[in-house]
Amino acid sequence: MTGAGRVGVIVVAAGSGSRLGASVPKAFVPLAGVPLLGHALRGVLSCTTASEVVVVAPAAHRGDAEVLAEGVCRELGSSVPVTVVVGGAERGDSVAAGLAVLGEAVEIVLVHDAARCLTPVAVFDRVVAAVAGGSAAVVPGTAVVDTIKQVDAGGFVVGTPDRSALRAVQTPQGFRREVLERAHAVSSDATDDAGLVERLGERVLVVEGDPRALKVTTPADLETATRLLAETL
Repeated sequence: MTGAGRVGVIVVAAGSGSRLGASVPKAFVPLAGVPLLGHALRGVLSCTTASEVVVVAPAAHRGDAEVLAEGVCRELGSSVPVTVVVGGAERGDSVAAGLAVLGEAVEIVLVHDAARCLTPVAVFDRVVAAVAGGSAAVVPGTAVVDTIKQVDAGGFVVGTPDRSALRAVQTPQGFRREVLERAHAVSSDATDDAGLVERLGERVLVVEGDPRALKVTTPADLETATRLLAETL
């Protein structure tokens, strides 16, 4: 497939966020007074190629996500339709739930973590352009700067990978829709959707990511995101 096609974005916001120690799911933890999901939607809806957006939220916070999405659309003057659905028990189940409600005309699917709430629009554009250019699957990534050790069950080092060939992968991850649907039809059990596609034997292209696309998982990550956000205001 070549050509832009219609682009659907699935925003995964169903995680518990237990490592943040918050009383609400991670996507609803405030960053400078706005939930992480709100910041994530600002980025998604600022992407001019997005045709529709599906937010996958915890059942107890579906209404909160709908209100938040309406507010961001109003703030940006966006007419892109945003649908909120309830997520599943695992991340893969949540992505599958979002995939199931995308419009039939969507040809390119982006899967984005709400926890990577400061991802610049340029990263979205790079991913979409690469899929539209013919790649089956595309992920943004950054070079690994630390030395990585592979260890066994006892904690002993069994190998040291060449870090020049390693990338820390981010989101959004982009796919031809039929490829992602095929991957989920086999299994939704993976830490990311690119892993599912790899099992099909499809090649996954890595494009340039961005340090601002960090994943907010711990209180320290939230502090870093707060600093990064302040630098962009």
